Formats: sequence, structure tokens, C-alpha cells
Amino acid sequence: MRRLIVTADDFGLAVPVNEAVEEAHQRGVLTTAGLMVGAEAAADAVTRARRLGTLEVGLHITLVRGRPVLPPSEVPDLVGRDGQFRWNLVRAGLAFFFRPAVQRQMEREIRAQFEAFARTGLEGGHVDVHNHMHLHPTVLTLVLRIGRDYGMRSMRLPAEPGAYAALAPFLALLRRRLRREGIVTNDWVLGLAHSGDMDASRVAGLLGKLRDGVTEIYFHPATRSSPAIAQALPGYRCRAEYEALVGEELRRAIRAAGAELTNFRRIWLEKEEQQRCCVQ
Repeated sequence: MRRLIVTADDFGLAVPVNEAVEEAHQRGVLTTAGLMVGAEAAADAVTRARRLGTLEVGLHITLVRGRPVLPPSEVPDLVGRDGQFRWNLVRAGLAFFFRPAVQRQMEREIRAQFEAFARTGLEGGHVDVHNHMHLHPTVLTLVLRIGRDYGMRSMRLPAEPGAYAALAPFLALLRRRLRREGIVTNDWVLGLAHSGDMDASRVAGLLGKLRDGVTEIYFHPATRSSPAIAQALPGYRCRAEYEALVGEELRRAIRAAGAELTNFRRIWLEKEEQQRCCVQ
């Protein structure tokens, strides 16, 4: 069976992103969104998600290239002079691994983001980390430890067939760790190699090679640009990705692939039901 989770990342980044998420769920094929609880338009995103009711919303934890939930003075080693998280992923990753003070501040920030999501009252779906930083062992350990306190049940596995062979050891580690922890994941992901350039024709081509199992395909849609989008997603074709999500070409490609639309919440509910049946 081929099942497809269609996700929008960076929900809450800016109002045009939130508009695209709402319309892509109502008029298109979007099933899921990842909420950045510290972003400037997070409150607007929550309002739209509550109004929609059927959109699965997960927590898109942000530790780089975004804004903290805690005051910058409480996480001084995570942010620059502007109060924003560091932009350089390599330097951030080294600090996460080697500096205990950074680890302590990161632990507090991750917990604050889980707490902020809990306060929204939304029924949580999956958890992932901005820029896939949950591939970092320190980040993964903290997210799993803290997520357990908030009922985390599923997480994105950023395993794209044929993309970035250098990530294979980290993906194998992540897959084993999540299985051991009882965390439900997708089998495959699409969008990693072409992040920011997922227009309708490209997505249709990717879906033509869809594998069996659960595949997540993720987008960064927006109805128009804004200063926040231009800063956070330079060079991304967000409008084209929005148009792909609401267009007929993507619907036809999904039908041709024989894929059933779903979301993370449905996947883990089904697995829990299967486990109950096996026990009985």
C-alpha cells in the first residue's frame, strides 16, 4: 500500500505562509503542517488551525534560523546579537555537541516549545526539527526525552531515496533509535533534495517513483512573499509550491501513483489499534 502525508513546514513563519496552509488544506491536498511556535505569525496559524479542525498540526521545533520562545537573555549561547538563533548550521551543531552550557539552554528552549504547543490546545500530531536538526544526536536525545513528557508519538524520518548518501549513517541511527523508543515514523520522505523548488511538474515526477509504505512529501508554501519569508527562505519558490498544492496536476499524480492521503496522527492511531488487537 502507498500512503502519502503532504506537509507544509514553517506554519506560523508569516501570514502568507498561514494563508497558503489554510487554502492548501481546504482546496488542495495538504494534510499536515509543522508549527513554529516562536515565529511572528504563530498565533495567526493557531487560529486558522482551530478554524479548520481537520488539519493535523505538529510541532516544528526551531533551534537554528528562527526565533526562540524563551527570552534571548535566557538562551544567550543559542542566539546572536539580534536575539535570533544562529544561522550557521555547522557552528550550531558543534556547539550543541561540545558545549554543556549550550546543551542546558537548548534543553530549556525545547521544553518551552513543547509547552507553548501544549498551550495552543491543538491535538498534536508529529514532531520534527527545523532544518532536520534532529539528525544531530544531542538534539535527538533531548527531543525524545522531553517529548515523552508531552506524549510525543511520531517524528519525521528525513530519508529520501537516492538523496545525500552521506546522511545514511545518521538516518540508520535515527531509524533504530525511534523504533526502540516506540516512535512512529514515515518510511520515506520527498522534498529534501529539492527543498524550496517543489513545483507541480517536479512533484509529479517524484510521485511517479513513489515507493510502497508511508511517504511524507513536504513543502514551504506561501501565497506571496514577505520580509520574514525572504529572510528565512531566500531563493525558495514558495508561491509555486502553494500553486502545486492547490492545482489539479498534483491530484492527478497522486491518483496515478495509487496513493492514499493520510497524516501522522492516523498512522500512529492505526498502529496503536493493531497493537491492542494483537494483545487481545
